[in-house]
Amino acid sequence: MTRMTVVRLSVIAPLVLILVAAAGADEADLRALTEGVAAIDAPGIPGPVAPFGDDAFAVVMGHERDADLPVVAATRFGAGRAVALGKDSFLAAALEMADTERLLVNAIHWAASSEDPRVGVFRCDGLAEALRERGLRAEQVDLTDLSALDAIVLTPDHAPAEVIDDLSRFVRDGGGLVAGFLGWGWLQLNPGKALATDSLSNRLLAPMGIVWLDGYLRPTADDVYAVGDPPSPLTNASVALDAALAHEAGEAELTAEQLDQASAILSRIVDALPPEDEMLLPRIAEATRDRRGQVVPTADEPLEAADILDRLALTLDVREALRAPAEAIGAHPAAAVYPGAVADDAPRVSRGFEVDTSAHGWHGTGLYAAPGEVIRVELPQQVADGALGVRIGSSSDRIWHRQQWKRAPEVSRAYPLDAAETPAGNAFGGLVYITVPRDCEHGTVPVTVHNVVEAPYYVLGGASLDDWRERLRALPAPRAELAGSKVILTVPSEEIRELDDPRRLMALWDRVADLQADLAAYPTRDRERPLRYCADVQISAGWMHAGYPMMVPTITAHRLVDADHLLTEGDWGLWHEMGHMHQSRDWTFEGAGEVTVNLFTLYVYEQVCGKDPASSHESLTGEGAQETVRQYFADGAPFDRWKSKPFLALYMYLQLQQAFGWEAFRAVFTEYRDLPDEERPKSDDEERDQWLVRFSRRVGRNLGPFFEAWGVPTSDEARRSIADLPAWIPDDFPPGGED
Repeated sequence: MTRMTVVRLSVIAPLVLILVAAAGADEADLRALTEGVAAIDAPGIPGPVAPFGDDAFAVVMGHERDADLPVVAATRFGAGRAVALGKDSFLAAALEMADTERLLVNAIHWAASSEDPRVGVFRCDGLAEALRERGLRAEQVDLTDLSALDAIVLTPDHAPAEVIDDLSRFVRDGGGLVAGFLGWGWLQLNPGKALATDSLSNRLLAPMGIVWLDGYLRPTADDVYAVGDPPSPLTNASVALDAALAHEAGEAELTAEQLDQASAILSRIVDALPPEDEMLLPRIAEATRDRRGQVVPTADEPLEAADILDRLALTLDVREALRAPAEAIGAHPAAAVYPGAVADDAPRVSRGFEVDTSAHGWHGTGLYAAPGEVIRVELPQQVADGALGVRIGSSSDRIWHRQQWKRAPEVSRAYPLDAAETPAGNAFGGLVYITVPRDCEHGTVPVTVHNVVEAPYYVLGGASLDDWRERLRALPAPRAELAGSKVILTVPSEEIRELDDPRRLMALWDRVADLQADLAAYPTRDRERPLRYCADVQISAGWMHAGYPMMVPTITAHRLVDADHLLTEGDWGLWHEMGHMHQSRDWTFEGAGEVTVNLFTLYVYEQVCGKDPASSHESLTGEGAQETVRQYFADGAPFDRWKSKPFLALYMYLQLQQAFGWEAFRAVFTEYRDLPDEERPKSDDEERDQWLVRFSRRVGRNLGPFFEAWGVPTSDEARRSIADLPAWIPDDFPPGGED
């Protein structure tokens, strides 16, 4: 067979030779794995895997925002073989979706190098029986004796740590391994841990030349992961590095698409490679040695996907800064871009305060850690059990996946408070928070933080306006925070230096949050924790996005702190993102995610700005909007278009609001909130049906004809259940139709 030979730095060949020599996989291997497989699927959202060894190759690709990354990869290792799948649910018993079953069976046969393999299944409930039904000799095993097996199927992180070396020897000696794992899911379940150092899955597969990455992979065609032409050799990170070096040296030229692909795999894999890796990490370190500590992306001069070596240098800088002991961290020059540098002569202070641990989340301190400087956090020994933490940095967004980097791709760091005194630091600096988990029972905890810089910090009901105007707003830290009881704003300090009345501003923001809670039919306006907005130079997705915190671009930060703007003009984007925090999946079916959110936007416009919801946005009222509606019905009301045009779909909800008022929505939302779990909709079809039936019953009108006119599918059963109600449809609707 023709094996992969990766061209190394000693001989930089023209690109065509690199890619031919590193063709990824023996063609027969790829054919064996994908025979009869046109597309695969898996429950939930798989994540990427990254091949980087000489014998490792991509099998099936997925899409992650701006790049394609493997969702399935395979490799030879010693005398054995291994296949890595980007989600453990690929190993579930429900294999009927697309050609998932065929891929898994192919993978077992290929990995075992046998047409009749003896297959051991560890955990993966129901899989052994499902494989037996498909003709395989499969049995549930406990991993204590692998000698009678040809292949093992498992999620390595579910296995005991002490068997990982045994599994590695099993493969090296000729056994087969089929492993499923979900990087992003594992990270969510293991806060504070890293794929590179703590995941058993990466510990097992990394010496074989494959690691799992963080991130989500979207389907590549019609809600499935299509299997077509062989994946590009550039999906192997070692091949991508060879090609990038050849491109940098002028010995070869990568196309823009090839640069994107090489950059995607290289910039992502560093985060997952174990520190002891000897295949790729040393080569990356050598290739970037002269660039370390010097790369500073900005909004005006961002790092592009084509800047592969600069991106790799900054990636190594960030990774080392996020893993090094606090005392070993130095300031990174990119800190000046975001979140901001601190003047050398700014006073460093110590401050004490109390933290109410009955409220979970980030507790602001009004203090800033200068980039690269060690701060120290003190608290009583009896609560120093690691439950509480200290966080340096107000942005939760990581932008590793973006094709452009306008700042360092990750800028916040957190530490557990597991000692009476904890040193902490961040190469990029940032506001200091004490973090509290849910259901913490430590009561009120006294905390003291040393060697920090005071930040502009206003808490509604706290400092006087005179104190704010005369002292607080001029404090030297580059980030400021304004806190109401329901909403907290984090912005560049320059945005609040002239702010005279933060009390009026934060009272307004609290009112906006209360209004949205009212419409969502929350039983009380009290919240478990305040909502947060954070302004950032670059965010991870969209123009703005919801979350904790809600993220907005820095160039819009002035709108967050302008009460006059909010009261007179309103702000669709800011209120829209808060609306996402009040949506429920129960009444937001597929295609309505960017639609029902704007019920909250419209409601705030009405209550705060006095605007009729029907005139709140030109996309609802302008001639272009009306023409969009007319054309939709002229074309037969195609539901796929409804789902893809949020303002078109919002017009349908607006008609309900104009006819039946906000109280109808509140009443229906209350009904959903109080549903027993067994009555909640379990599918998209059920979500549409229940919305039709529950809203119809609430307003005493049969809305079936209205839904049918709009082309929103509902079942015959749902429509029959409301047939006793008088039918309703707006006057002169649909356009061009009859009443």
